[in-house]
Amino acid sequence: MFETIAAIRTRDPARPGFWEVFLAYNGYHAVVWHSAAHWLWRHNVRTLARVLANLARILTGIEIHPGATIGRRLFIDHGTGTVIGETAVIGDDVTLYHDVTLGGVGRMGVVNGKRHPTIGDHVIIGAGAQVLGDITIGEGAKVGANSVVVADVPPHTTALGIPARIVGGDERERAYGLPTRAELAEVADTLDCLIRDVAAIKRAMGLHTQDCNA
Repeated sequence: MFETIAAIRTRDPARPGFWEVFLAYNGYHAVVWHSAAHWLWRHNVRTLARVLANLARILTGIEIHPGATIGRRLFIDHGTGTVIGETAVIGDDVTLYHDVTLGGVGRMGVVNGKRHPTIGDHVIIGAGAQVLGDITIGEGAKVGANSVVVADVPPHTTALGIPARIVGGDERERAYGLPTRAELAEVADTLDCLIRDVAAIKRAMGLHTQDCNA
């Protein structure tokens, strides 16, 4: 758990000290409690696992189902009101803010019991965001505060709104497999150079050059 403390100290703009995180950060405490509860859950001591998880919720204000799978160095900043469902899977170096829900949308369409989101590595999810259902938030993606996400978010993009949509310049184009503005500008520059070169060759040969804009 020392690496989790180190990660929190690095990623929190407040730059807290070691003992401050260890003693006073409910997000860190919730992750520690979950490690114990998850171990019991995996070893089929499920009633005790649920008791520990409920005790952690009372003490930290953060509810993590003992069945949830959490990667390394999770940072739950502030954390109060955050809920993580049973079949949620969280990758490494993820940051969650307060009131985030990684929840389900009922049992309709459930495949192999998976009804909660999968969160990729290095994802950031803003305060109040609701990420619902068996969807995937790709590596390095960001979810804006108070957004409601009910569909996959491609890696390295930003999702925002209700329901959430991919926003931003090049990020939006990449998400839908379209050329970015920079790429389109590069193609336009290349075509412009070719047109000018052809016009120069025609003039050198004494050929008539037609104005393409005519």
